[in-house]
Amino acid sequence: MKYYIEERAIEAANYIIDTRATVRQTADKMGISKSTVHKDITERLVRIRPMLAAQARVVLDANKAERHIRGGLATREKYLHVTKF
Repeated sequence: MKYYIEERAIEAANYIIDTRATVRQTADKMGISKSTVHKDITERLVRIRPMLAAQARVVLDANKAERHIRGGLATREKYLHVTKF
């Protein structure tokens, strides 16, 4: 694996752990796709630094478990700002 890919995976994992960011937030911050972030964390990082991968996985699992709540809150917020005629 190329060095820059390893560095990117480590940087993404550290960002996720430090900020409890989602895959989408991490992708936006780093300027890469969600698929790349996901692959970096779930596949590449496991081979490079398994302990760091496990820590990042805990955050990603928590975000996945909360995903339906965030979606519901976004929908609620959307309809609170709709004016009725």
